[in-house]
Amino acid sequence: MSLDDLNREQKRSLKRMGALNDQGMPTRAPAPVRKAKEDRVGPAQYLREVRDEMRKVAWPKWPEVRRFSLIVFSTVVIYTAFVFGLDSLFGVLSGWLYD
Repeated sequence: MSLDDLNREQKRSLKRMGALNDQGMPTRAPAPVRKAKEDRVGPAQYLREVRDEMRKVAWPKWPEVRRFSLIVFSTVVIYTAFVFGLDSLFGVLSGWLYD
């Protein structure tokens, strides 16, 4: 796709994002900045940060977990029965067809 295929609005948008220069020519994207090795953390620091983040999570109460688990389980059972019924029906119909 060339610049001739773009309309004025698209060119203006690209210019605002910095993809085009003042003459309307494409600009080269800057090279990605690599993180220094010092930015990495050790396993102990990582686990501390994970623990701190997990404390912020709004964990559901046990009755809510039970209720949602029951809903999911019953939905799975219903859909499984439905697919089993359709499979059995089509098996019987195809058996009649090929006998």
